[in-house]
Amino acid sequence: MKDTSVDERTLVLLRHAKAEQPTADGPDVERPLATRGRADAAAAGAWLARHELLPDVVLCSAAVRTRQTWHNVQMGITGSPPESGPAGPAPVVRYERDAYEAHPEDLLNLVRRVEPTAATVLLIAHNPGISLLSELLDPRHAEPEGLRTSGLVVHRAALPWAELGRGTAGIAAQHTARG
Repeated sequence: MKDTSVDERTLVLLRHAKAEQPTADGPDVERPLATRGRADAAAAGAWLARHELLPDVVLCSAAVRTRQTWHNVQMGITGSPPESGPAGPAPVVRYERDAYEAHPEDLLNLVRRVEPTAATVLLIAHNPGISLLSELLDPRHAEPEGLRTSGLVVHRAALPWAELGRGTAGIAAQHTARG
């Protein structure tokens, strides 16, 4: 965690990595990552580490594929082979049931509740909500087709988390991770 003098906040939005195809055997919320998804999520973590975007707080949907995405992102951040990167302090991780099938306003409300001392937050969730949240935060520069699997978008804001809203957090970077 950072001290209370945080001037700029960074919100990293990540659409979960590629998941297995749905089956009739189980609910959608229990779909695991595909092999490609695990590699892509680790590549996303390595990209975050290279760009010094280490989260203080991780808000992660409670779905299996998003939890597995976070696990593999964390492996990429901490420098598991073949990438190596700075590990930094361990973030606070919150698994949020409300992030599954969430509307952008629901995801924004999760972010607004983050401790004001956190400088960088990573939100891992699902489409269309995660892409629509990016559009809400920066309507002029959001990707019109939305985030692809393992897509990252970095938003920066000078406001406290509780005050984020439409057009208040510009896009600083975008990346689609592929392992």
